[in-house]
Amino acid sequence: MTVTDILSSIKFVVSPDGHQSAVVVDLDVWEQIVTLLEDAEEIKKARAVKEETISWKTG
Repeated sequence: MTVTDILSSIKFVVSPDGHQSAVVVDLDVWEQIVTLLEDAEEIKKARAVKEETISWKTG
Protein backbone atom coordinates (compact mmCIF):
# COMPACT_ATOMS: atom_id res chain seq x y z
CA MET A 1 0.00 0.00 0.00
CA THR A 2 1.44 3.36 -0.99
CA VAL A 3 1.16 6.60 0.94
CA THR A 4 -1.29 7.83 -1.71
CA ASP A 5 -3.46 4.74 -1.15
CA ILE A 6 -3.37 5.30 2.59
CA LEU A 7 -4.31 8.97 2.27
CA SER A 8 -7.18 8.20 -0.09
CA SER A 9 -8.64 5.69 2.38
CA ILE A 10 -8.77 8.11 5.33
CA LYS A 11 -12.17 9.45 6.34
CA PHE A 12 -12.67 12.73 8.19
CA VAL A 13 -15.28 13.44 10.81
CA VAL A 14 -16.72 16.90 10.24
CA SER A 15 -18.22 18.98 13.03
CA PRO A 16 -21.60 20.71 12.58
CA ASP A 17 -19.79 23.93 11.69
CA GLY A 18 -17.93 22.17 8.86
CA HIS A 19 -14.48 21.80 10.43
CA GLN A 20 -12.62 18.51 10.33
CA SER A 21 -12.45 17.28 13.92
CA ALA A 22 -11.25 13.66 13.73
CA VAL A 23 -9.87 11.02 11.41
CA VAL A 24 -11.19 7.50 10.90
CA VAL A 25 -8.99 4.79 9.39
CA ASP A 26 -9.49 1.06 9.01
CA LEU A 27 -7.33 -1.05 11.29
CA ASP A 28 -5.30 -2.48 8.40
CA VAL A 29 -4.59 1.04 7.16
CA TRP A 30 -3.53 2.08 10.66
CA GLU A 31 -1.12 -0.85 10.78
CA GLN A 32 0.37 0.26 7.45
CA ILE A 33 0.80 3.79 8.82
CA VAL A 34 2.56 2.46 11.92
CA THR A 35 4.84 0.30 9.77
CA LEU A 36 5.76 3.27 7.57
CA LEU A 37 6.52 5.40 10.63
CA GLU A 38 8.65 2.66 12.18
CA ASP A 39 10.56 2.24 8.92
CA ALA A 40 11.14 6.00 8.71
CA GLU A 41 12.40 6.03 12.30
CA GLU A 42 14.84 3.21 11.58
CA ILE A 43 16.15 5.06 8.51
CA LYS A 44 16.60 8.21 10.57
CA LYS A 45 18.51 6.29 13.25
CA ALA A 46 20.70 4.61 10.63
CA ARG A 47 21.62 7.97 9.12
CA ALA A 48 22.49 9.36 12.53
CA VAL A 49 24.98 6.58 13.27
CA LYS A 50 28.46 7.75 12.48
CA GLU A 51 30.90 5.01 11.67
CA GLU A 52 34.51 5.27 12.72
CA THR A 53 36.74 6.04 9.76
CA ILE A 54 40.31 4.86 9.42
CA SER A 55 42.72 6.93 7.41
CA TRP A 56 44.75 4.99 4.87
CA LYS A 57 47.31 7.79 4.66
CA THR A 58 50.60 7.16 6.39
CA GLY A 59 52.88 9.63 8.02
